[in-house]
Amino acid sequence: MSMAVVGMIAGMALGFAGYFGGFWAFLLVAALGAVGFVVGRLLEGDLELGDFFRPRDERRR
Repeated sequence: MSMAVVGMIAGMALGFAGYFGGFWAFLLVAALGAVGFVVGRLLEGDLELGDFFRPRDERRR
């Protein structure tokens, strides 16, 4: 599935949540989508948990 299709589906989900559930439902769907994105990247191996907890200056080495 292309990234354009994934983006379109995410936008439609946020639109439906905002229209039918209001602003707080929109924020909840957006936050859960972000969490799902990070978990998916972790499971694919693109990210490591250490990337979130490592100091900035250590990455440059």
